[in-house]
Amino acid sequence: MSKTTHLNLPLRFGTVGAPMSTPKNGGSAGGVARIRELGLSALELAWVQSVRASDETCANIKAAGEQYDVALSVHAPYFINLNAQTEEMWLAGRERLLAAARAGYKAGATDIIFHPGSYMKNEPKAACKIGSDRLAEVADTLKKEKVNVTLRPETMGKSAMMGTLEETIEWSREIENVLPCVDFAHLHARPGDGSFNSYEEFANALRLIASGLGERGLKRIHVHFSGIAYTAKGEKKHLNLDEADVKYKELFKAFADFGLAGRVMSETPNMEEGAVVMQRTFQRAWEKAERA
Repeated sequence: MSKTTHLNLPLRFGTVGAPMSTPKNGGSAGGVARIRELGLSALELAWVQSVRASDETCANIKAAGEQYDVALSVHAPYFINLNAQTEEMWLAGRERLLAAARAGYKAGATDIIFHPGSYMKNEPKAACKIGSDRLAEVADTLKKEKVNVTLRPETMGKSAMMGTLEETIEWSREIENVLPCVDFAHLHARPGDGSFNSYEEFANALRLIASGLGERGLKRIHVHFSGIAYTAKGEKKHLNLDEADVKYKELFKAFADFGLAGRVMSETPNMEEGAVVMQRTFQRAWEKAERA
């Protein structure tokens, strides 16, 4: 994979799930081709219910990614909780995460995104310690199997869920081959009060990533983004950018100013339209920052 997109941008943009305009029966490989037709360069395979891709399907996806120079990642099934309260529940979630990583690697994916779960009855610190131990064991298993992927716990949009930015950074500091998936829409929704929606707040988050993870945190960033509706308890649903209060132009200015490199994945309902708007917005900010 080249370090920059066809637009010479340091960030690749794409969608979580095959674009809605992918031809019927095109499958994930068709989604890869459609991403390139749209002028985008990344695709996250949305294996959020289960992992069912055959070895042949994975090989086709990998070949398409290489042919079209589209960077691939996987969103693992939702039913994973690093803080599961029973061993049986944890082992089931563990197998889902491992299955996503193994099949994703065969499909050419480099990053495996997953929801880390909820605090349940535990205090956040205790829950995160349990989560750290379990995530370390999964990462070690994949390393032994030579499944060379980065596991990315996602920042979550509800206060009852594990996945503050600080928690995902801490796991990434402790465990090899772990880095955050930073969902800036979730971080806006999580407090439930409309905060985390200014250039300075976005910049502070990037400073926190830099202080915790150094250059690899900023130069290998993996972002989810959309508009978002929320209540006092946090995330309600994803929205298109023009339907939401999120100040995305300020966000992408911060991305440009901090010299981010990596991927930004659209989760707007009109996913490819959202991705194109995000890419265009960042491009303007980046070109301005380069001229400054």
